[in-house]
Amino acid sequence: MKDRLFSKQANDYARFRPTYPEDLFGYVASLTEEHSCAWDCGTGNGQAAIALAHYYDRVIGTDPNADQVAHARSHPKVEYRIAPAEGSAISAESSDLIVAAQALHWFDLGKFYAEVQRVAKSSGSIIAVWCYGLMEITPAVDQIISRYYHNVIGKYWEMERRWVEQGYRGLPFPFEEIMPPEFSMEADWILDHLLGYLNTWSATQTAIRLEGANPIDLIRAELREAWGHVEMKRQIRWPLFVRIGRINKKAG
Repeated sequence: MKDRLFSKQANDYARFRPTYPEDLFGYVASLTEEHSCAWDCGTGNGQAAIALAHYYDRVIGTDPNADQVAHARSHPKVEYRIAPAEGSAISAESSDLIVAAQALHWFDLGKFYAEVQRVAKSSGSIIAVWCYGLMEITPAVDQIISRYYHNVIGKYWEMERRWVEQGYRGLPFPFEEIMPPEFSMEADWILDHLLGYLNTWSATQTAIRLEGANPIDLIRAELREAWGHVEMKRQIRWPLFVRIGRINKKAG
């Protein structure tokens, strides 16, 4: 994972990113035969790890970015480790569930999937990965954000972002796939929170670094006009793209 992209804004990442729905974790947990240990790979600020702690006796959250882990919320059942997805140092055949939330596209998939095979239990283990793209607010606001995403900072998105734009469709996933129900994230935000969220985008941060100015300033006034009163809360929705599979251990 390109952890350098998320170091500077680690605190904002914890403050402004939306939260995953509880029913997603309940559904994923219902698929595993046992609930002794879950691995949240690319844990970031620990959002998924904390949610998994409601269902598993122990959760290990790994991330190569020390700044992100430093801002992760603590929980008595969650252990955070600074480690890459491809070399977690988690005990072999120990995990009932392996999760990658908005992170899989950063991994070296061949090496990560080998690590999944090593860490998963001999039977009954599940892998669940998901991502989300642009939000839905109002047609006027959505149009501005889409233009910002594609035209203003489009050239600053990393190559891996294409997998998110495709909803992880076509991404290699060598597991016995399970078709999940639909899930989405929802939040009620004022405009300042939305602007804080846009500021966490890696392409925004890359543009700031290379251009010396925040590209959000190019849409700020227009976005304010489309939003209405700045303290007005608007409902925001992000469709989640989820892929789930049973891990069949390879012989040998």
